[in-house]
Amino acid sequence: MKLLKPIALAALLLASALAQADINVGVTVSATGPAASLGIPEKNTIALMPKTIGGQKVNYIVLDDASDTTAAVNNTRKLISENKVDIILGSTTTPNSLAMIDVAAENQTPVISMAASARIIEPMDAKKKWIFKTPQNDIMMSLAIAEHMAANGVKTVGFVGFSDAYGEGWFQEFSKAADLKKLQIVANERYSRTDTSVTGQTLKMMSAKPDAVLIAGSGTPAALPQKSLKERGYTGKIYQTHGVANADFLRVGGKDVEGTFLPAGPVLVAEQLPASNPVKKSALAYVSAYEAANGKGSVSTFGAHAWDTGLLMTAAVPVALKKAQPGTPEFRAALRDALEQVKELPGAHGVFNMTPNDHLGLDQRGRVMVKIENGAWKYIPQ
Repeated sequence: MKLLKPIALAALLLASALAQADINVGVTVSATGPAASLGIPEKNTIALMPKTIGGQKVNYIVLDDASDTTAAVNNTRKLISENKVDIILGSTTTPNSLAMIDVAAENQTPVISMAASARIIEPMDAKKKWIFKTPQNDIMMSLAIAEHMAANGVKTVGFVGFSDAYGEGWFQEFSKAADLKKLQIVANERYSRTDTSVTGQTLKMMSAKPDAVLIAGSGTPAALPQKSLKERGYTGKIYQTHGVANADFLRVGGKDVEGTFLPAGPVLVAEQLPASNPVKKSALAYVSAYEAANGKGSVSTFGAHAWDTGLLMTAAVPVALKKAQPGTPEFRAALRDALEQVKELPGAHGVFNMTPNDHLGLDQRGRVMVKIENGAWKYIPQ
């Protein structure tokens, strides 16, 4: 009996320690490099996330992948092997997020990406079942653009996008939307995120004489083709994707991006939304929190994508804690399962309803059309 008492005591102490295990959250964002204008507000948003969930302390380990796919993979490995994280939030861009999938799946660690392409979560398979994301899918935003084009007399469209998974994904999805709306794509060009000139692409675009041009880029590099088109005297309509919805794009684009149309998450124009919009309240909550910490007018849609990863995680953790303790494979699996069960969760960008086959869970409540007018975002009622 004397021997049993210390053993029993040790078991109780171990159980108590396990019950109080911290939740470790790994984060990799592109805080430097070409995607820095996206990654910096994401990094700033991580600082606003809860430090306690379900009564247990949360530690955030934040790494910069410098907009580089190799660095994103290395960060993922480090977060899993060294920091023993229970979940990873990131990365910022589609190429980086795609590169992380194999490592995350191999180690059965759930990931919530802040990047846009549907390829990150589709088609669903044994690897992608560990991956979730918060930005709207390309097809949702492509349809919004195509509908706006068709309603405003556009018949022919020129396309210029990044020469990576973001640009390719957008071309595929916009092609489907254009076909539905009887729009003809008369030019298809690519450029690199790090290019400093797109003269050749612009000349080809000008010779095709499209009624409108869609630029499928993100962050400040998306301003380059638009500036080049304006320099050459293009007078047709110009559309951008939701990848440009931040103040840095407005700053870099200046007068050349005036009149641009784009689809965006509701958070971009939260204050302009009608009171009946189901996302207005949750979007304004993020705007208020971010601007309180970073200054009036500092908010961007990219930080809001990070905010929504935090909301999803916060909703899933208490459910997972009923099945397992942090720091274990069982907890990571339970967290993955819980994310898949999130229903009617209002976020900054929409209302999330996850399923085993839909690891985004947004519907049309997650998009609005916006115009750049007088250097600001203007909500277009639809």
